Amino acid sequence: MTNVWQTLTLILGPDLARIAVGLAAILALVQINALFLIWLERKVAARIQLRPGPMEVGPHGILQTLVDGIKLIGKELITPRHVDRKLFVLAPVAIFLTVPVNFLVIPFSESLQIRDMNVGLLMIIAFSTFNVLPILMGGWAANNKYALLGAVRSVAQNVAYEIPLLLAVLNVLLWSNTFQMSTIVQAQSKVWNVVWMPVAAVIYLICATAETNRAPFDIPEAESELVAGFHTEYSGMRFALFFLAEYSNMLIVAAVATTLFFGGWHGPWLPGWMWFFLKVYTLVFVIMWVRWTFPRLRFDQLMNFSWKVMIPISLVHLVVYAGIIKLIR
Repeated sequence: MTNVWQTLTLILGPDLARIAVGLAAILALVQINALFLIWLERKVAARIQLRPGPMEVGPHGILQTLVDGIKLIGKELITPRHVDRKLFVLAPVAIFLTVPVNFLVIPFSESLQIRDMNVGLLMIIAFSTFNVLPILMGGWAANNKYALLGAVRSVAQNVAYEIPLLLAVLNVLLWSNTFQMSTIVQAQSKVWNVVWMPVAAVIYLICATAETNRAPFDIPEAESELVAGFHTEYSGMRFALFFLAEYSNMLIVAAVATTLFFGGWHGPWLPGWMWFFLKVYTLVFVIMWVRWTFPRLRFDQLMNFSWKVMIPISLVHLVVYAGIIKLIR
């Protein structure tokens, strides 16, 4: 391994070599994470519904997701006749492109971070807002009324819930006075931000659930109304890329929540990276728990909840918290 690293360093330079190795590790993490989370979600859903879930392939069905992935690879990539072919093919690729970029600046531990940028949080926010464009591309290009309705719903939902999400994040930025992810974590070495701002943490988690199109906010792909929403016409690995992006984005929003509110890698006894992933997967479990507990909202309820409830509460919270910070400092 040392020889490989030295060779990469000579060819690419230390910075590019670090990014190349980091991206390879991230792609491996994304694949393993998707396999694990799909299996975990099936098990969580099954336990909540008082049934065993997948049990046949591997111990307790642990290999079921791997077999499903192999099945998807073998399926034909069907392209309907009247679609916009360029956009139809590009959409599932584009939705996955932002995933590795977002992982670049996430601090998994004090010494395990690919790139510690002074605008790391700003970069994550910027690239996360791009996710809605591939969804709109796929829904529009499919030339299907259900897909188009799902895409339009997704755009409206993302615009509505990004506002309270950003207002919740602003509380952390005012307190820490930096966009650098590692500095935000280091500022929580004694007390986590969730202790000072629990309302902002709850607002962030609710909005992050909506941003990833998870139930009860899964209006863009509501099966009871829109078949499968914006990916109705997709099959095989194109469909799998949408799925892979969804579970990767779940990991990203949970990792950002851990960094901003739950102390990042800080914790007793265990190594920092273990604490980080323990907190991340606990938050992912909570998101899954919510999905299989609460019913899906109607679209008008979804929008009203954001514009009439979440945004006013987050605005009031930001003003009050900014005043408190001004008094303290």
